[in-house]
Amino acid sequence: MAVKFGVFVPQGWRLDLVEIEDPAEQYEAMTRVARVAEETGAYDSIWVYDHFHTVPTPEKETTFECWTITAGLVRDTERVKVGQMVTCNGYRNPALLAKMASTADVMSHGRLLFGLGAGWYEHEWRAYGYGFPPVPERMRAFREACEIIHRMWTEDDVVFDGEFYKIDRPINEPKGVQKPHPPFWIGGSGERVTLKLVAQWGDACNVFGDPDTLRHKFGVLRRHCESVGRDYGEITRSTSVNVHLIDPGEDPERATREARGKRSFEEYADMFMIGTPEQICERLQPRVEAGVQYFIVYLPRVAYDQEMVRRFAKEVVPNFA
Repeated sequence: MAVKFGVFVPQGWRLDLVEIEDPAEQYEAMTRVARVAEETGAYDSIWVYDHFHTVPTPEKETTFECWTITAGLVRDTERVKVGQMVTCNGYRNPALLAKMASTADVMSHGRLLFGLGAGWYEHEWRAYGYGFPPVPERMRAFREACEIIHRMWTEDDVVFDGEFYKIDRPINEPKGVQKPHPPFWIGGSGERVTLKLVAQWGDACNVFGDPDTLRHKFGVLRRHCESVGRDYGEITRSTSVNVHLIDPGEDPERATREARGKRSFEEYADMFMIGTPEQICERLQPRVEAGVQYFIVYLPRVAYDQEMVRRFAKEVVPNFA
């Protein structure tokens, strides 16, 4: 089975639009990356984050809202799929979110990938008035949301009376274009709740970690699938990676200076895979051997220069076809 690739577009969350002053031009820079990714024909998908404030610290800088730009990007592109890595369950009522996703799937003519997670960024939760419930409470709400969304995509007259959410026969028409529903990507690697929810409701998971961690998490997922009678092979296993391509013979510290900003090379190298296309392939391969079928890649400074998007498509992706 060929490995598939997606790529993040710059939406500001990672301070990746700060060198462009005009907000409209910032949006166009994001769209330009999406179109370049689509034009290469190498990427299966483009992705956005669901955050309101920047990282590593909240700054008064642009961060475009996830579902607004999802809707925009599905109309700004024609063939590439569009996903969220991942929608924060705490920011939107799940019944409304199911309706939004159904609409976006129709807008895209069936190119939506729907990502959902429990959420973690405390600063923006509190800033926007959502409070910040403890982890067990957030996970119980997440469990209810997964069921509500899946059922609203596949059933009529859904009634749900839970601890956090109650719905009474909401009409969700149209339910979307893709059948039986838009692909449901669940982000996170918690072994007792999240991976079990993947086995119950998900079409794909997104798990972070080194090859040993990934192999272990996928093993846990397989066992959950066996427990609920789900075919493990039906679930796409993905991971997200930060990659900084350099040329053969180029000095890594010098090549990453502009992208690093105030971070030391050691800090940056801890966050990014830095290397030539050949070296990046060598670092991705163990993850494939651990079970990864889909990589979602973040590339630096592509808002200002899209060449790395093209190079990764041309010099890395074909090695995993």
